[in-house]
Amino acid sequence: MDISRRDLLKLSAIVGGSGLVSKWGFDLKPAYAASQQLKISNAKEFKTVCPYCAVGCGAIAYVHGSGGLNTVNSITHIEGDPDSPVNGGTLCPKGAAQMQLAQSPRLEESPLYRPAGSSEWEKVDWDWAMNWFARKFKDSRDATFVEKDTEGRTVNRCEGIGWVGSATVANEDAYLITKTMRSLGLVYVDHQARI
Repeated sequence: MDISRRDLLKLSAIVGGSGLVSKWGFDLKPAYAASQQLKISNAKEFKTVCPYCAVGCGAIAYVHGSGGLNTVNSITHIEGDPDSPVNGGTLCPKGAAQMQLAQSPRLEESPLYRPAGSSEWEKVDWDWAMNWFARKFKDSRDATFVEKDTEGRTVNRCEGIGWVGSATVANEDAYLITKTMRSLGLVYVDHQARI
């Protein structure tokens, strides 16, 4: 349940008004009890780290469900961890929206492939997708690999492939990816970090 500024003002007026009403003899205990039921009341709290960049902001994920045979764990809320020395409970816009990583209705759970000339995407399995990507990568590297420049100097570079890193990997992963791409001769390597 997201509360807008307008809803907060309405709620504040209702609470203030109910304080006055209670002085006139109305019983507000049932309403007060119902207001204490938050969406995170029965949820388990898990401390985690935001996956978007290498800063490592602390977050708290609230999960409902026991994970048994009859229930499915579902994230109901994510917020910044006030005990984290990195962010002190604050999150950037990407970090604040990280719940969409797990619950977006647009989230694809398998790779999609669109054949040349087609307007439709086809679901394929991971083995097929990885083999297809590896073959295309190797073919492009072989076709565009330059051993010597125009002056005869050994350069061993691949000029036909560019690689853009991801802000959802840790520093160690980014380092390994960069080293791997450089070892394959790529010279066009960049990294997308932050918003």
